Amino acid sequence: MSKQKLGERTICTHTGAVEDPIFRGAVSPIYLSTSYDFIDQDPKRYPRYFNTPNQEFLSKKVAALEDAEAGILFSSGMAAISAVMLTLLKSGDHAVIQNDIYGGTRNFIESHFESYGIAYTFTKDLSSSSFESCIKENTKLIYVETPSNPLLKLVDLFAIAKLAKTHNIVTAIDNTFATPIIQKPLTLGIDIVIHSATKYFGGHSDISAGAVASSQAIIDQIWGLAKDFGGNLSDYSVWLLERSMKTLAIRVKAQQKNAKKIARFLEQNKAIKRVYYPGLASHENHQLAKIQMKGFGAMLSFELSNEHDTISFLKSLQLIKPSMSLAGVESTMILPAKTSHALLSEADRKAQGISDQLIRFSVGIESKKDLIFDIEQALENSKNN
Repeated sequence: MSKQKLGERTICTHTGAVEDPIFRGAVSPIYLSTSYDFIDQDPKRYPRYFNTPNQEFLSKKVAALEDAEAGILFSSGMAAISAVMLTLLKSGDHAVIQNDIYGGTRNFIESHFESYGIAYTFTKDLSSSSFESCIKENTKLIYVETPSNPLLKLVDLFAIAKLAKTHNIVTAIDNTFATPIIQKPLTLGIDIVIHSATKYFGGHSDISAGAVASSQAIIDQIWGLAKDFGGNLSDYSVWLLERSMKTLAIRVKAQQKNAKKIARFLEQNKAIKRVYYPGLASHENHQLAKIQMKGFGAMLSFELSNEHDTISFLKSLQLIKPSMSLAGVESTMILPAKTSHALLSEADRKAQGISDQLIRFSVGIESKKDLIFDIEQALENSKNN
């Protein structure tokens, strides 16, 4: 009899737990030791080797959720992204990078790739033909982010994976916005999945972490570089992250339910010029979202009309927090032009469609009617005189 495949909520709750053999506690014990016995021990445990008990076991939860062979945890999303890129790329290599990506990722590429002797090309758009036109003989990596930050644009993952395999190129995706509850890129042919675990995995705005899931062979490669760069996650944070991930599935689905209803409300509001949400029929990638995603996620963006001042709007909010990060149980809003994409030039932001009126909305688990009321009163109080 074959082993039963566990459901997502069961994986979230049970997979990757560390057993308490002494007291049989219901939650994983936390191992804070930075020094372990080495005699007759294999592997030899050390925090910077990503293999302490808490690190090792929680990596299994990440891998199980993404249908991967293995996983590895980092101290931040950027630690994870930089480790993946610098593992796969060396001097003389070339990478094809999706144009619409998180500002921090783009800044890392533009600020550091040249010093490593790594060439790169940003795509003109998100079509597979645009990616194909960027491929060179020395291309070793195609990097995507879907849904993208902050405009929720989608890339056809199956098409990109097929294209990459034709050219023997490794693919990597930032799956932070979707989470494995909404989208499983490895099942569509992508090679490596990356998360800013600070976001939905953590879910309570109190943990900084990153995660990568892939084949065992690729994770071993990443580990070889990561252990020297020292971007491991502290075991206390690992323990907190495991606690948070137990509710990942139910949190994401509750947030997604709110987001879909609020997106429709915003789309019908005259004070809003445009709403970016894959769950709306008006979204350019709505049909693709229905194919490669199980739902549409809890992130959306919208543009205020010029009759409303964005700062006044955010200051007028009483429940929703103007806050830098995203994906906590509480709803938050930011201005991408002044935060996540502030490091980009004004010309680059304009080219990506990121206007000064654009607001990114991370929808939380609050009551939908309370969130809508808060938006309505903030709109009323932010009209330009």
